[in-house]
Order: sequence, then C-alpha cells, then structure tokens
Amino acid sequence: MGHDLRFCYLLRAVLFYFVVWSGEVTGIYLPGLAPHEYADGDRVDLKVNSLTSVRTQLPYSYYSLKYCKPTNVSSRTENLGEILHGDDIESSGYELFMRRNETCKMLCRQTLTADDAELFRRRIDREYRVNLIVDHLPAATLYRVHGGRSSETVYTDGFLVGIAIHGRYFVHNHVQLTLSYHENPDDPAGHRIVGFDVEPRSMKQSVREIGKGQYEAYCLQDVTAGFFDIDEHSAITYTYDVLWIKSSIRWASRWDSYLKMSGEEVHWFSLLTSGALMIFLSGLVAIILLRTVSQEIRAYNELATSESGQMNSSSGWKLLHADVFRPPPFARLLSASVGAGVQVFGMAAVTIINAALGLLSPNHRGGLLTTALLLFAFMGMPAGYCSARMQKMLQMERADCRDSAMILSILYPGLFFWIFFALNLLIWSEGSAGAVPFGTFFALLVLWFGISMPSVFCGSVLGFRQEAIQLPVLTSPVPRVIPDQKRRMNPVLTALLGGCMPFLVVFTELSFIMSSIWLHKVYYVFGFLLLVLHILVVVSAEVSIIFTYLDLASEDYQWWWRSFLTAGSSGLYFLLYAFIYFFASLRIDKLVSIALYFGYMFIAACMFSLFTGAVGMISTFYFVRAIYGSIKID
Repeated sequence: MGHDLRFCYLLRAVLFYFVVWSGEVTGIYLPGLAPHEYADGDRVDLKVNSLTSVRTQLPYSYYSLKYCKPTNVSSRTENLGEILHGDDIESSGYELFMRRNETCKMLCRQTLTADDAELFRRRIDREYRVNLIVDHLPAATLYRVHGGRSSETVYTDGFLVGIAIHGRYFVHNHVQLTLSYHENPDDPAGHRIVGFDVEPRSMKQSVREIGKGQYEAYCLQDVTAGFFDIDEHSAITYTYDVLWIKSSIRWASRWDSYLKMSGEEVHWFSLLTSGALMIFLSGLVAIILLRTVSQEIRAYNELATSESGQMNSSSGWKLLHADVFRPPPFARLLSASVGAGVQVFGMAAVTIINAALGLLSPNHRGGLLTTALLLFAFMGMPAGYCSARMQKMLQMERADCRDSAMILSILYPGLFFWIFFALNLLIWSEGSAGAVPFGTFFALLVLWFGISMPSVFCGSVLGFRQEAIQLPVLTSPVPRVIPDQKRRMNPVLTALLGGCMPFLVVFTELSFIMSSIWLHKVYYVFGFLLLVLHILVVVSAEVSIIFTYLDLASEDYQWWWRSFLTAGSSGLYFLLYAFIYFFASLRIDKLVSIALYFGYMFIAACMFSLFTGAVGMISTFYFVRAIYGSIKID
C-alpha cells in the first residue's frame, strides 16, 4: 500500500513541476488536495448517504427508515457518477463542533407504527448499513480481528441498521462518533479532520419530557439494561456521543486506513506474475521475429533473386502474399468493433492515468465514473478515425464508411444503454434510491447523441480524408484454396487458449475491483492498475501475433477476425469469473439484484473483450504488414 502511495505522490510531483515550469498558469490545484481548516468550536457538517447492502445491491434513502429528519433537508449537488452509483447525500440533525465532546446527546424521539417496525426488520434481515460522511470521509466501523498471537484492525464502511438474534430485532439507536484531527503546524488555530470512526449500539435510554414535544435522554450504559428491541417499544429514541482525538496522521494520509484492505503483497505478487507472463510471451515473439521469420525472409529473398527465379521450394506463410490482405467477411462490423475497442481503450487509459496522478481523489465521490463517461463520449473521435482508416485500407466505398460510423456509434453504445435501461426499470420497481431519474437519462442521451456520435462521425471524416494505408503486396482476384488444417489450429481452440492469457494478467486486480463494486470496499491503488494496464496491452498484442503467425505458417490467411477474437475471447473468461465470484463471494438472493449483477458484468465483459480484441488486431496488422513488406515479390 505504501509503495503504491509513494508512486502516486511521485506522479503528482512530476505533474506539479510540469505545470509550474510551463509558465501557462500561476498556480495549481488538484482535486482532493485542498484540506479544510476548522477552528475550535467551528460547526462540522455530518451528512447522511443512502442505506446500502451487499446482499441486495439496492440502495435506499436514509430517511426511508424512521430516522431523525431535520426540518429542512438539503441535498448536496450531485454529479453524474454519484447519481449512477445511487448516492443520495443529504443533511442530518447531528450537531458536531470542532473539539467539543458530547455524551448521550439526544437527536430525536420517533413514534413507531407497525409498518415502520416491519420496514426495520426487512432492512436488518437484508443487512443494510447506515453511511455517514464528515469532511468527505465516510464513517468506518472498526473491528479487532485476533489471529494467533497477533491481532489486526479491520475497517468496514458504515454500520448495520441493527442485528437479529434468535428472531428478535435490535435497532442501533445510539452511535459513538470518534473523529480524529491533526493540528496544522503552520496554523495552530486550525485543525484538519483525518479520521471518522463509528461504534453503533442498541440500548434502552431513560427519557423524560422537559417541555411540549421536547425530551431529554440518559443513556443506560449498564449491559443489564438490555438492547432496544423493536417489538417491545412504540417509540424509538436516537442518541449519540462525540469524541475528538488528536492524531499524528497527516491530512494527505488520512485515506490509508480505508486502503488497508487492498493487500499490498497480493498486488505485488500479481504484478510479478503478470510481468513474468509478458516476458515469456515477448521471448516467443522475439524468437519468431529474430530467428524464424528473419531466416525465412532471407532465404526467400535469396531464392527470388537467383538466376532460376524458381520459388517452388518456398512454403508456409510466404505463399500467402497474394491473399493475406484480402478483406474479411463482415468487414464493416470488424472495423466498427476495432473502433469501439479503441474507444474503450482510450477511456480506460486516460481515466487510470488521471487516477494514478491523484486527479480523481476519493474525496470527490462519483468523480471516477463521471470522468470515464465523459472520456468515453469524447473518445469517439479516435474510434471513428481508426475505423475509417481501416475501411479505406480495405478499399470500401464512402457509403460503407458512413455505415460503419453509424454502426460504431449505435451498435455497442445502444446495446449497453438498453441493458442499463432495462435494469433501471427493475430498480424503479423496487423503489430504490439507485433508480436513475429522467433528468439523468436525458444527460446520458445528450452524451451519446450530442457528443459521442458527432465525435465518431468527425473522426470518420478525418480518417477517410487521409491517404489509404499502403499495403506491401497486392491481392489476387482469385482466393487461394486453404489446405486442411490440423486439429490444434482449430479457430475456437486457439481463441480460447489465447484469451486465457490476457485475463490472467488482470485476474488479481479484477478481484479487488469487483470487491470495491459489489462489496463496497475502497479501491484506490491505481498505481498498480496502471502498470497492469501496460502489461495487458503488451500481452494482448503478443498473443494475437503468435497465434496469427501459426495460422499463416499453416497457410491459412483468414487472420483478421481471428486476431481480434484471440485476445478478445478474454471477455469470456471475464464472464466466467463473474459467475464464480457470484457464488463464491456474494450472498445475493434477490432476483432483481441477481439481474443487476449479471447485467452489469455482461457489459463489463463486452468492453473488456473489445479492448483486448482491438489491441490484438491492430498489433497483428502491423506485424503482418512488416513481415510481408520484407519479402521481395515481383
């Protein structure tokens, strides 16, 4: 964890000096790097977020339960990512003041109806958690896990609504809020919040009325007083403690406690394993290029320039020079798929780089998802450009290029949008706070038709206006007969074998990312993810190149789609892992939640497949063009 953070700090420093020396600006601001200073007695806002559960994946508004609701509830202005994530951040009735401790402070007293009690029971059964936020820090519950002679502090987000014991339901109606602060040495009067821990309790309070509708509570700390049983009371009293603790943790390191779940040793092991796989495949490619191909090219050229001019002794891939660049079937679909892969690659690369630089701080909730959506829309231009260049190289007509741009801008985004829309209807039917409102749907359509689609067409126009990519050999009008292939060269078998390797590169990081998404854990080791991204690109390219060479050596020139599917089949392993992860790590038993999980994982698997497939096909094309450009053909 520490190595990854130091890597992020180094990238931030490089960015800082680049901006300062550029002379273009007089200062720099990185989101999430501006701390808030609090003087003694300053009010500290505590906000409430949606109730969440790893068992249902359906968030609900905090005030959907009978909690203490202030007279005027204000909602924070949400970005697109927060809305899509289901965050519903609102003000609360908690009163916190810097360095002012409180004991058994009463929040409110609520009357419980039968329906209110039943809703509490359902939320407790589904293990819903209360999420509080102070100074952009989410509340965390601390657990001490003992293992042998050592113990470890484990953090989990929020705290449970309550617990169920032998059919009895106990609501957590009291919470101790522990806030850690760090004194700023440059400003002794200012303090920075560096930690926010909660300890929930279910207790019976002694309440007496001090005025009309006003009550005073006394917390009974004695264990014999018992828990607050929802079935034994017609009213519930909420109280809280506030404890301020001075901490040596600096503001820049306040997220470290949340990131302890990342498992630094596992990340390094994964990185070393992926690097070893990349080195092994690089060795195979080097052998193909430096020994096999170069020797064959040299012998072929010597034979072509000999006096006899006989080339009958040549065999293998060299015989395919008149067919190797023959346009494949469904060429428009292939070019659109490659363009979509370029779009996903651009979005992922720029997003991860920005996150590794610290530009997407966890302080700004939803910033990562918002950035990814905007980048996906604007990456339509390079996607359309690559697609058009590929089609022009294959000598398609201009109308075909327009058709391909339409396919690129509608096919895959449309597929993802309609899946998302259908899943959102299911969320709406459950009354969840995660349902996307109409205004957000309109914003998504604006991104699609107002930015992404015009970007694709602009890129297609620019790509078509460029000179066609020159191919080193001509294509004959009559296709060459492909000899019978050995069983080991079966396209399905080679694709499945090739797709396994890119997936192995991201396997470990994928498990952490999925834990972040579906188990609500914090993921912020983007330094590791950036390195894994580089290895993934190299491995996807090398796998496609190796299997394409084996196909060409077997005198099979149908490499276009195979080079795409060889690396792109990694999406199948992605989907298979999603099934395994569902049964091994999740406890989802609600039908709507199951549909949400597999719907979103299908979209992710498709995007991963397009990403790796595009990298594999583009790399293979330049490899094939290079080796056929090195042989002498009349």
